[in-house]
Amino acid sequence: MSRIRPIIADGLPPAPSAFSAGVIADGLLQVSGQGPIDADGTIRSDLDVADQTRLTLEHICRVLEAGGGSFADVMMLRVYLTDRADFGEMNRAFEEYVTRYREGSGPARTTVIVGLPFEGMKVEIDALALVPERASA
Repeated sequence: MSRIRPIIADGLPPAPSAFSAGVIADGLLQVSGQGPIDADGTIRSDLDVADQTRLTLEHICRVLEAGGGSFADVMMLRVYLTDRADFGEMNRAFEEYVTRYREGSGPARTTVIVGLPFEGMKVEIDALALVPERASA
């Protein structure tokens, strides 16, 4: 039996059958890339990059909570941004979010400029967290 368990979170668009919103094994929870997509699959291209970032981080929190963790358990975030000019606005929204949900220093982070799969999607973020052992049992 595999120790790797898929995480299913409410309030997110259904993940394609080939991957899960997250997986957990031995207390490590990997959250798949999340983006500014409503539960019905609507890409929120009407939002600016700051609001897309906030919505994306909320999705990450849903997956973390479904896996028994919280944003405080995040070790690493990878931010995929489509436009270098949006870095400052994304970073301000990111910092506001992190300081609201974590005390002290934030998690490790990498930001890369990329093309994303859906038109109007300005940001995608994935996360790695170390969650309490009870979550992986």
